[in-house]
Amino acid sequence: MGKLMSNVGGENMTEKYNLGDIIKTKKVHPCGSDQWEIIRVGMDFKIKCQGCGRVVMLPRVKFEKSVKKLVSKKEEI
Repeated sequence: MGKLMSNVGGENMTEKYNLGDIIKTKKVHPCGSDQWEIIRVGMDFKIKCQGCGRVVMLPRVKFEKSVKKLVSKKEEI
């Protein structure tokens, strides 16, 4: 019979996002910025535009589809 496939390296397939992280989105916000700060994490994500300060709440699935890359992680103290 076939072997069970295990995750190589023990890492999750999806990238983890934390409070304070800055992400870059695929689409540009009308103010011209494409960078957002994560201010809430859970089933829904709340993100704040770094250009104009607008706050948007998105379901997790839509948020993960809209993220292009993680720009910077918040430094832990």
